[in-house]
Amino acid sequence: MKTIVSVGLLCIGAVAMQAQNINNSRFKQLGQELPTPNVYRAASGAPGHEYWQQKADYVIKAELDDQQQRITGSETITYFNNSPDPLTYLWLQLDQNVRSKNSMSYAMRTGSLPDNITFEQAERFMESDFDGGFKITAVKDKNGKDLPYTINNTMMRVDLPATLAPKGTFTLQVSWWYNIQDNDKMGGRSGYEYFKEDDNYLYEIAQWFPRMAVYNDINGWQHKQFLGRGEFTLPFGDYKVSLTVPADHMVGSTGVLQNAGQVLTSDQQKRLKTAETANQPVLIVTPEEARANEKSRSTGKKTWVFHAEKVRDFAWVSSRKFIWDAQGVKVGNKKVMAMSYYPNEGNPLWEMYSTKAVIHTLNVYSRYTIDYPYPVAISVNGPVGGMEYPMICFNGPRPEKDGTYSQRSKYGLISVVIHEVGHNFFPMIINSDERQWTWMDEGLNSFVQFLAESEWEDNYPLRRGPANQIVYYMKGAKNTMMPIMTNSESIKQFGNNGYSKPATALNILRETVMGHELFDYAFKEYARRWAFKHPDPADFFRTMEDASGTDLDWFWRGWFYTTDNVDISIDNIKWYRIDTQNPEVEKTAQRKEREEGPKNITVIRNQDLDKLSDKDSSVIDFYTKYDPLEVQPWDIDQYNHYMESLNDKEKGLLQSGKHFYELELTNVGGLVMPVILELEYEDGTKEVRRFPAEIWAMDNDHITKVVQTDKEVVQFTLDPFLETADTDVSNNYFPRQFMPSRFQLYKQRERNRGENPMQQKRNYEQKKQGTNN
Repeated sequence: MKTIVSVGLLCIGAVAMQAQNINNSRFKQLGQELPTPNVYRAASGAPGHEYWQQKADYVIKAELDDQQQRITGSETITYFNNSPDPLTYLWLQLDQNVRSKNSMSYAMRTGSLPDNITFEQAERFMESDFDGGFKITAVKDKNGKDLPYTINNTMMRVDLPATLAPKGTFTLQVSWWYNIQDNDKMGGRSGYEYFKEDDNYLYEIAQWFPRMAVYNDINGWQHKQFLGRGEFTLPFGDYKVSLTVPADHMVGSTGVLQNAGQVLTSDQQKRLKTAETANQPVLIVTPEEARANEKSRSTGKKTWVFHAEKVRDFAWVSSRKFIWDAQGVKVGNKKVMAMSYYPNEGNPLWEMYSTKAVIHTLNVYSRYTIDYPYPVAISVNGPVGGMEYPMICFNGPRPEKDGTYSQRSKYGLISVVIHEVGHNFFPMIINSDERQWTWMDEGLNSFVQFLAESEWEDNYPLRRGPANQIVYYMKGAKNTMMPIMTNSESIKQFGNNGYSKPATALNILRETVMGHELFDYAFKEYARRWAFKHPDPADFFRTMEDASGTDLDWFWRGWFYTTDNVDISIDNIKWYRIDTQNPEVEKTAQRKEREEGPKNITVIRNQDLDKLSDKDSSVIDFYTKYDPLEVQPWDIDQYNHYMESLNDKEKGLLQSGKHFYELELTNVGGLVMPVILELEYEDGTKEVRRFPAEIWAMDNDHITKVVQTDKEVVQFTLDPFLETADTDVSNNYFPRQFMPSRFQLYKQRERNRGENPMQQKRNYEQKKQGTNN
């Protein structure tokens, strides 16, 4: 309850604080947790003056077999050893081996069998007869001499004939083939989709060639096995890629098409030129042309040639079914071609939103990070629900067969395009270690995705970013959680941990802890510093502090290194008023409190008892009729004498009518956060006061805070704007409030739950028209 106390202004009292063992403090600096700064990575979070990174250039030739769903290819890799270390072997990633029959990812799966299962569930426990994985047919040096190599699951070590010295280069050649999986049946980040209606395939090809692993100053070789969740860590390089496909296929790819005159019609080339300066997407391949291609079965082949510079990977798509649209957009001082590839099954949804979502993403992300540096950005509709590669991404949502679509499909498409195109920045350009740290690409990207979605339209259905959206996860059982700083393959609740929680943390950091100006400057500085480099978590943490001048170790420790949650409680409030010493004021107030305050039941019942004083007047004296709350002449005299002893400043404070509230706060959840307090006054006005997280510095668990006001407060509320992800708002009020809930009374009725609102509107209008007729 709120306790009311009068405080006399007599002397200055010392405020006692309980010191806390620094080893248990949530404000302990991140010293041991972060690597020691060195000449490669500075204490500021910037690349050190001797920072280095490797480079790998590729010349690749590959052919798509549309009859057997197979890729056959050969590559020449030129590897640049920019490190100070001599190397005796190289490591390459063989990601397709995750689908080999002896794959670790299959062997490590766990699960249990219920008493009754469907045929589809049973198939998941059956051994697949799919012959997946790379078939390496040759590994040679540039002179064609065989190189010894060893395959360890999804990694391949190539032993060098001589030590590769610092600043040296080595060229190797690899030949291979592999079977492309049916993505609908086997899932994954690439594969094909089969369209039975017109007997066509749509291919989304990625992780399709042996790729150099990263060698850096942090881990040496990053050769953790690819088990399915921890994604890809790759060095930058330049690519020259020749892709041979059926002559009636359309191809989209990382990089810039080099031979448009050989693979595109003259009309398509003209449309592509028009699209460069258009203010709306221009169809390069029309829906009608795509339908005609679906019916064709060319026996010829075409080779599409693409070049890409300063990219860490390469992906492509191929199909007869593709519609292709494009629009040029200026980003900084460069012209970028935003493009989309999609089958007729994607319309009308894709032609309305895909390329526009690409453009929107480039504009927003460039503003918060760096200008998009590549010449192309492509969104493709196919079997993969959402996956990213340099300049190209795969996205899944489609409308219903009748052309209608649900609200979920519409915003699902826009959001996945924003997210996957956004991955060009994190981690395709700001090249973090996805195999180790999911949050550095997914979390940072989800955060900027939230900013981009917020700028799409009012009331956009935002999922990841708003603090209140993460509460359901943060208040869950701790044994189902892992800290954000957990290796990708060990994370529980992958989406919440790797995407939602870090995105929300950054939004809270921006909105509540740092403010937009400091946060945006520091975040942009991180992007600028580490564009086309390999940042580590410490580089992000240190840069955000260095560029903003803000100590954030407590924030990183709580949000990224623990599973604590936010739950701050107002336990009690004491209300203090200054004793004015004026008897006409103080005694009147005390009399009112006595008259309006609660009465003891015994006193109430004893009011009508016969009193001795009514029978015997000899027991009556001065005090029998004396009321201490009645103003007496001598009270006035004493007050006047007291006032004469005060100076003007003291008189002003005594008569100011200030109110003081002592709040007792408890950190129930363990995660220290700023205290945001809303005060509602007796006149109906409100005021918000903010206190930094350092308010908990001397005691992480319990604090008292004195708040002074000019008016009487009738309600205190913590976190009034739901900005800290407080998991229990019932203890955020003082006095306590009943938390509203609701239930519904309904009569069960038949309802077609399969219709989306567009279909419901159409059916309603048809029914109404039929009734009128």
